[in-house]
Amino acid sequence: MSITESIVNMVSDEAKKRNVNKVTKINIVLGELTGFEEESIRFYFDVLSEGTPLYGAKLDFKKVKAEFKCRSCGMIYNRGNFTFKCPYCGSSGVLIEKGKELYIDSIDVE
Repeated sequence: MSITESIVNMVSDEAKKRNVNKVTKINIVLGELTGFEEESIRFYFDVLSEGTPLYGAKLDFKKVKAEFKCRSCGMIYNRGNFTFKCPYCGSSGVLIEKGKELYIDSIDVE
């Protein structure tokens, strides 16, 4: 709930600064490793945005898959089938920064 509250507060503050009466869409980038679920954010958003210019706005999520780098061959790949093994050589990979993103990309307003 706290992350959704932060989203509502940030967008509300920005809308207020720009004299926006209605926010119609919020585009959010969400990495798979953040631990946050799209449906939970939507649920809390509906509750927390009530009575604000954000109420009824569509939340559009761009999901970012986690990326790993193979320790042996150096290839960068997405995790598959619940394994961290490199699909190219079978060695173990290490997590790189991709997949930890969580930010508001843009806001559509009327």
